[in-house]
Amino acid sequence: MEALLNLSNISLYAAFALYLIATLFFGATIKGNKAKEESGNGKAGTIGIVITIIGFISQSVYFVTRWVVSGHVPVSNLFEFMTFFGMGIVLAFIIIYFIYRLPVLGVFALPIALTVLGFASMFPSEISPLVASLRHWMLYVHVTTVAFGEAILSISFVAGLIYLIRQIDQSKANKRTAWLEVILFSIFILIGFSVISVIFGSMDYKAQFEYTKNGATLTADYPLPPIAGPNEGKLVTEGAMKPWFETPEWMRGADAARKFNTVIWSVITGFIIYVSARLITRKRIGAAIQPLLKKAKPDLLDEVSYRAVAIGFPVFTLGGLIFASIWAQIAWDRFWGWDPKEVWALVTWFFYAAFLHLRLSRGWHGERSAWLAVGGFAIIMFNLIAVNLVLAGLHSYA
Repeated sequence: MEALLNLSNISLYAAFALYLIATLFFGATIKGNKAKEESGNGKAGTIGIVITIIGFISQSVYFVTRWVVSGHVPVSNLFEFMTFFGMGIVLAFIIIYFIYRLPVLGVFALPIALTVLGFASMFPSEISPLVASLRHWMLYVHVTTVAFGEAILSISFVAGLIYLIRQIDQSKANKRTAWLEVILFSIFILIGFSVISVIFGSMDYKAQFEYTKNGATLTADYPLPPIAGPNEGKLVTEGAMKPWFETPEWMRGADAARKFNTVIWSVITGFIIYVSARLITRKRIGAAIQPLLKKAKPDLLDEVSYRAVAIGFPVFTLGGLIFASIWAQIAWDRFWGWDPKEVWALVTWFFYAAFLHLRLSRGWHGERSAWLAVGGFAIIMFNLIAVNLVLAGLHSYA
């Protein structure tokens, strides 16, 4: 079993490296010959998609071997879910690539998948026995369907973002360019989070605090150097950086303090990367990227964004509402409750239902549709990050 577990880990790392290499090849297509780029048969694009497929196969090996070792489908905690979500994004990209032959999608879709995998690295990856409420096949149907539905919807975001960068006039600052830059800065924060998590994760960094709660002495492990320490916590790890300040008492415990510390590191790292990029390009990030996207066809990007929602929405409906209700009835003897995860799944569903309504009935195409695609992805990420990490509920074990 140990050999299989090692193979699982190696396969995941290999997939990460292959996706990164594939991104570079897809990046080369945006400067390539126009005719070749439009046909999708340029050499760089072909190499990029082949490497992407090899990376997906490698990640599939991780998935299968971890399944064998754990004895259950590996989607039962945040590490496993996020790695599966990242794999879903890659699969959705591969499928849509062969439909539309649009290599530029890979320049953005694969970094999103890489960011998701980096995000997964901050969570414990050890295999542990499942709690009783998770030992049912319906859970796996529910979770995998939700993840794949959200992965397809993420491609809508990718196409929408490319459309906005391609079409918004960057010659002068206005509200549209400002909002676009905010979106790009948010992506830099996610990238920063992944970068800093991978760096300290590879170092196996840990800073341990002791604190008292209800008369009992407890410990809290920080995966990143403690800028914000737990309220009235004592650092017990020798040589670790001392916290710059303690979190306020209202933040309720070391777990919230650790998450707040991670947010601080993510913002700092993302800000450094963003400022570095601004200094190198000497212009807004959107303005720097825009000339590289001149060959991308706006109408085709708009079509991809819509089709991704048209496909992803029914899949998400199955996983996030129908299968989720069946699973809730099995696990908790009620098909619906007002658990934060359930509420935000419903918010996500209503948002994309509104997207399709506005698109089909009101004629919201082009830029307005692209903004909606970006907004939908923001809701998905809020559901995956904030709801999972901050809001307590029945899904907190995930």
